[in-house]
Amino acid sequence: MNVLGIYGSPRKGGNTDQLLDKALEGARSAGAEIKTVYVRDLKMCGCIECGGCDKTGKCVVEDDMQTVYPLFEEADVIFLASPIFFYSVTAQVKALIDRAQANWSKQLLEQSPDEKKMFKRGRGYLITVGATRGKNLFEGAQLVARYFFDALSMSYDGGIFFRSLEKRTAVRDNPDTLQEAFNLGIKAVTP
Repeated sequence: MNVLGIYGSPRKGGNTDQLLDKALEGARSAGAEIKTVYVRDLKMCGCIECGGCDKTGKCVVEDDMQTVYPLFEEADVIFLASPIFFYSVTAQVKALIDRAQANWSKQLLEQSPDEKKMFKRGRGYLITVGATRGKNLFEGAQLVARYFFDALSMSYDGGIFFRSLEKRTAVRDNPDTLQEAFNLGIKAVTP
């Protein structure tokens, strides 16, 4: 089983990174092959809405996203990890997600509407952390994640969401969060 971990935090080594590290460790312990993308390191722009992918299903913008598209295609499971910024994912992650328009266009070219409703080639999970305790803190990010995974022909199978974690050591200071991430990794790759 191929697993892709998308690190979406602009802060290296922070809570989101630590949780995704643990989820991938859990998946690896259950036999998965792991690949990773650190969105903060990509040299890329957001979607320029040029329509170039409408006819081919391929993005025409030549930047680091061209190395990410094959990883989307190979993955059976994707973990998308992002801290919450204004009730959604980070700008870096949103740019990557917007560039998945090419994947959506490819689906429209290759699948009938009925096939699209039935066909899901993998599963996607969201791992996110927010500093506040707001009741709707994760709703925006979950909607974005759901439609991102849909563009990749994957089901959105939920994830793990942690409130009131801001300090860089907050996750390490709460071992239950790390265990929950590890368990999610195992669950995601176990039939």
